[in-house]
Amino acid sequence: MKLLKFLFLSVIVIATGANAQESENARQMGHTDQNKFRQMKDLLATPNESRTASGAPGYAYTQQKVNYVMDIRLDEANNRIYGEEKITYHNNSKDHLEYLWLQLDQNMRAKNSKTPDITTETFNAPFNGPQVFTNANLKDRFDGGFKIEYVKNDDGTDLSHHINQTMMRINLSKPLAPGEVFKFQIKWWYNINDINVDGGRSGLETFPDGNNNYTIAQFYPRLCVYDNVEGWQNMQFWGRSEFALEFGDFEVKITVPADHILEATGDLQNPKDVLTREQQKRFNQARKSFTDPVFIVTQEEAEINEKGRSTKTKTWHFKADQVRDFAFASSRKYIWDAMAVNINGRAVMAISLYPKEGNPLWEEHSTRVVANTLEEYSKLTFDYPYSKAVSVHSERQGMEYPMICFNYGRPNPDGSYDERTKRGMIGVITHEIGHNFFPMIVNSDERQWTWMDEGLNSFVETLAELDYDPNFFTGNLPKDIVPYMGGDQSHISPIMSQGDYVHQFGPNAYTKPAAGLYMLRHTIMGPELFDYAFRTYSQRWMFKHPTPADFFRTMEDASAMDLDWFWRGWFYTTDYTDIGVKEVKQYYLTDQPTERAMKIAELYNMNLEDYKDRLVYYAEAEDGTVPNDAKSVEDFDVLNNYLESLPDEERSKLVKAPKHFYQVTYEKPGGLVMPIIVELTYEDGSKEREMYPAQIWRYNEHEVTKVYRTDKAITRIVVDPDLETADVDTTNNAWPKQVQKSEFDKFKDKVRG
Repeated sequence: MKLLKFLFLSVIVIATGANAQESENARQMGHTDQNKFRQMKDLLATPNESRTASGAPGYAYTQQKVNYVMDIRLDEANNRIYGEEKITYHNNSKDHLEYLWLQLDQNMRAKNSKTPDITTETFNAPFNGPQVFTNANLKDRFDGGFKIEYVKNDDGTDLSHHINQTMMRINLSKPLAPGEVFKFQIKWWYNINDINVDGGRSGLETFPDGNNNYTIAQFYPRLCVYDNVEGWQNMQFWGRSEFALEFGDFEVKITVPADHILEATGDLQNPKDVLTREQQKRFNQARKSFTDPVFIVTQEEAEINEKGRSTKTKTWHFKADQVRDFAFASSRKYIWDAMAVNINGRAVMAISLYPKEGNPLWEEHSTRVVANTLEEYSKLTFDYPYSKAVSVHSERQGMEYPMICFNYGRPNPDGSYDERTKRGMIGVITHEIGHNFFPMIVNSDERQWTWMDEGLNSFVETLAELDYDPNFFTGNLPKDIVPYMGGDQSHISPIMSQGDYVHQFGPNAYTKPAAGLYMLRHTIMGPELFDYAFRTYSQRWMFKHPTPADFFRTMEDASAMDLDWFWRGWFYTTDYTDIGVKEVKQYYLTDQPTERAMKIAELYNMNLEDYKDRLVYYAEAEDGTVPNDAKSVEDFDVLNNYLESLPDEERSKLVKAPKHFYQVTYEKPGGLVMPIIVELTYEDGSKEREMYPAQIWRYNEHEVTKVYRTDKAITRIVVDPDLETADVDTTNNAWPKQVQKSEFDKFKDKVRG
């Protein structure tokens, strides 16, 4: 044994001498730390008393509160919204505020809006048909936007203000001190856009019978967020990146035609004034039905109702506490059903409103999907705190607000529908109802970081959809995003990009974050560690304003896992995964000196015959198979004698010496480090899985080697057999190498075909 140690040390000394000049050059050049596992202190904000290093809110964390009292009138004859609001702004920060900023989102549709001006145009409309050509070139621009009638102080005097596109600044006569409250009022109106003609996240849909479906949101001037990260979040609304809003209490009265059915954020305060006795009775039945929806308004009743036109009005009165926004839907065409959902012993109402054009698909699935979503999201985050969740059908919408959302998924006119339509409807309802958790409660800044609500929500949506239907195609699994990850780098943006300028908005903000979190849960962390950390984040930041750093830090803090390598690679770069098998060498034991052993012996003037009872050699099988005359382990007396000389305690810890040895080199052409997941297939057909943590790449990010010692010959090695890591090129994933197309090439063939 002393001789072997001497030979090993000699080889090391020789190698060190050969690389001396190279090492000296490295010392002279110098470099910065570019290791994939370096910590993220260069990317994350410094922790402070407001936001701690653990990812939790600090003792000095504050946030503002805004209360609204509104009177709203829907003018069906002219398709207008008229409104008056009284706003109470609580300055809970430690800052003196010189002004307040409000969002005027409807102004993106004003005639003088700059939103159309930032869109590149090409003149190809004639090839798309006369309607497209007319809308693009002959139609006068829709007269949208807020018409502000007044902005006044609480005492009725005029309040100085200035409008800059989609933002309005309230000029305070004196700074608003910490702890002070400021009250003011605004009166306005605007023309409601037709979502099928003018687009928009809210508006109206017109039916051939002359009736409208009103899905109304962003309908009132509302306060911007002021916090200790951004100050005022007053980035202009260009139509894509969504909203940053403060929590508060709402009291809203909405006047609509008397034959309309209406739902909104909050709890209805006057059911006896707006519902018939039968409708009240049915809704009370629904409160006790936990298995099937109960119809409050049937299709037959809705079809009768849609044929009339009441000239009278009703006022629906709602209150909502601790919500960040308010929306409502109103139409005389609505079918209305509801059922109760058991959220940890508390009954929450799952509700759907839809015209007959949504059936039979909507009555079969909508309310059940709402219920399933509330149950599954509550398991992974926190118990749903509100009293209800409402799904409203609109032909081309998918948009979320507290307690209410607007969803597409319409069957053919004859009521038939294909699997794609059904899946799309279930998916959008799950997604939009899920937004009640992110960002309606875990209230991230959507204008700045779209992925924090869309990506996190899409991830939990995936789990909820698979619970509703185990065969559901979610589109959010790692294997689903391979075409995007392996695409043209000039049209891919890092996830950590502000939403208005990213390329491929959907994959960037929705599917890549969702697939990454699924990978974290399923492959990297495991469900137990992931779920605890994710639940910790969700509960820490309920009704607060988290940032990306708060999420990243909490996930590590609650799991004892260093994930900086994952956040840095998956969220801050456009690198992709590509891990494969570079080389496989097979070795066998022999009692004959190998060529390498003889060269070493010659170098040190050794006679190997003198050590034949003390040495065991190994040789590489050049053709990948073990020669017939190869020695079995049992044939080596020198090895067996050594083992027999060991104390019983040490010998009991040893396993049977293997007959086969494989040295496998794994390569990583891709820029991302990921765990190496390996499936070994043996000569008898049995299989075995190994997973090496991503940290295996910490010293060499280009290639690593592992040795497999086994009694059975290995016939096949496959990397990432279940496509868990979004590997963009699977042609190098197997040994022996087989001619096969990568997942990306398969996708391209499918598109071309």
